[in-house]
Amino acid sequence: MSAPLRSVNPATGETIREYPQADDRQVAALLQGAQRAFDEWRTTGFAERGSLMRRAAARLRERQKDDAVLMAAEMGKPVAQGKGEVEKCAWVCDWFAENAERLLAPEEVETEASHSFVAFAPLGVILAVMPWNFPFWQVVRFAAPAFMAGNSGLLKHAGNVSGCALAVEAVFREAGFPEGLFRAALVDTSRVAGLVAAPAVRAVTLTGSTGAGRAVAARAGDVLKKTVMELGGSDPYLVLEDADLEAAAETCVASRLINSGQSCIAAKRFIVVEKVRPRFEELFVARMKAARVGDPLDEATEVGPLARHDLRDDLHRQVTQSVQRGARLLLGGSVPPGKGAFYPPTVLTGVGKGMPAFDEELFGPVAAIVGVPDEAAAVRAANDSPFGLGAAVFTRDAARGERLAAQSLEAGSCFINSQVKSDPRLPFGGIKESGYGRELSSFGIREFVNVKTVYVK
Repeated sequence: MSAPLRSVNPATGETIREYPQADDRQVAALLQGAQRAFDEWRTTGFAERGSLMRRAAARLRERQKDDAVLMAAEMGKPVAQGKGEVEKCAWVCDWFAENAERLLAPEEVETEASHSFVAFAPLGVILAVMPWNFPFWQVVRFAAPAFMAGNSGLLKHAGNVSGCALAVEAVFREAGFPEGLFRAALVDTSRVAGLVAAPAVRAVTLTGSTGAGRAVAARAGDVLKKTVMELGGSDPYLVLEDADLEAAAETCVASRLINSGQSCIAAKRFIVVEKVRPRFEELFVARMKAARVGDPLDEATEVGPLARHDLRDDLHRQVTQSVQRGARLLLGGSVPPGKGAFYPPTVLTGVGKGMPAFDEELFGPVAAIVGVPDEAAAVRAANDSPFGLGAAVFTRDAARGERLAAQSLEAGSCFINSQVKSDPRLPFGGIKESGYGRELSSFGIREFVNVKTVYVK
């Protein structure tokens, strides 16, 4: 019998609850239910789907406080940020309810036929393998477009947020979606390969580490199933010599500390032209130092604990090894005493190639400052990474920023004078080891459909 999944409060180390894993028979029943629900759901119209999706948005808003507290308890997210996460989930539900029919409307194509067009038909059961860091948003970001396109879904969530997995399932059930359309399978990682290969599963979406993406993509390739991968990132933020340094420092710190630094698209490497580096460091360190660390249930907390102690220990290893290889600590860098998986806001400077702070993803409140002589060197440093999820440029010259974003930076999303973020109106995803495929917008909703040619002679 498989060991139960444990939810542990990272602020206290106390076990919240243990969840028995589903056995093979129970998983098979979930898949059969998702297939039956799909057979019914695929025949519904956009008006019916949209009505239920708006009810899901309303239910999310009704549950906002309770679900934010649940996230704080299971993975340490500051409760104010948890409320924002739930509201963003409601927004994506409302947006796809409003726009799905337009995004999936048949496209007429003029040929020698009397009538030819491209139709978009749902695929079936989509397996979603999701991480703990945004335990509601990552799931709803997949579910809203997938369900509006006519698919059903099975969720394999991270084991430490099993309560969140069941809570998201409850949102769709309470909104009135068909029984079985969306279910959470409480199983550990060892069961993912079997889920991917299950005949009922038609495609897979994964948000997680690059290693997890490789494993799932390889298994999906064996059984020829479509995948979308949103993986790790080491987002560079370029601060050029003409940047508004006050605004840049404020935005950079906000991006570095979102979700206590545990975000794929949080700023990781701050690549700063030497002419302005000393002043930027002064402003940046002051803001990092002012961030309030504490109980995630406190509305004033900006930085909570990391989600697990092993994650905190690995982050400290990255900091320590970077210092050993020549980086300098400007702030933080030590494990605090007491309970909880806390790590202080930390700033490293003098960071370069060959240091974990440059080469690896820093999943916590640690910033790496990289000094460069000019714009060309900044672009080279930004692209000198296996990752390619997001990037940002800070400059007073909008045309310069647009040129670098559109032509020079190797990333799926490039923002100018703003932090990188996801938005249902825009495609989201990465390149290189940050994955492939897109979520959100017209591009995301079309990932899990059959793009079908219809030709009438």
